[in-house]
Amino acid sequence: MGAVTDYLRSVDPAVRPALQHVVDRARALVPGLDEGVSYAMPALMLQGKGLLAVRQARTHLALYPFSGQVVAAVAPRLNGFSISSGTIRFSVDHPVPDDVLDDVVRLRHQEIERGRRR
Repeated sequence: MGAVTDYLRSVDPAVRPALQHVVDRARALVPGLDEGVSYAMPALMLQGKGLLAVRQARTHLALYPFSGQVVAAVAPRLNGFSISSGTIRFSVDHPVPDDVLDDVVRLRHQEIERGRRR
């Protein structure tokens, strides 16, 4: 398996589907992602770079796209969510909307691709 798969097996079963949904959408949008570790978190990896990570915290779930620019780009569409420069916090009852999640994945994918071409 891999770091993300192993991590998801370890989280509270009540929140696992919400985290798995993020991972599944990312995999559907960017085929061929690897699993690894980025910034000490189990992460979906593309070309050795972290595409995104999801984590369960004590009071919330979190999406980490490893890019403040990506978070800033979608922030206007995340009213009612707690965000910081590199984190989007959500819950089982208040998930990141799929269209926003898809944009997070696409934008981060584009960043990685641009970096590869340099």
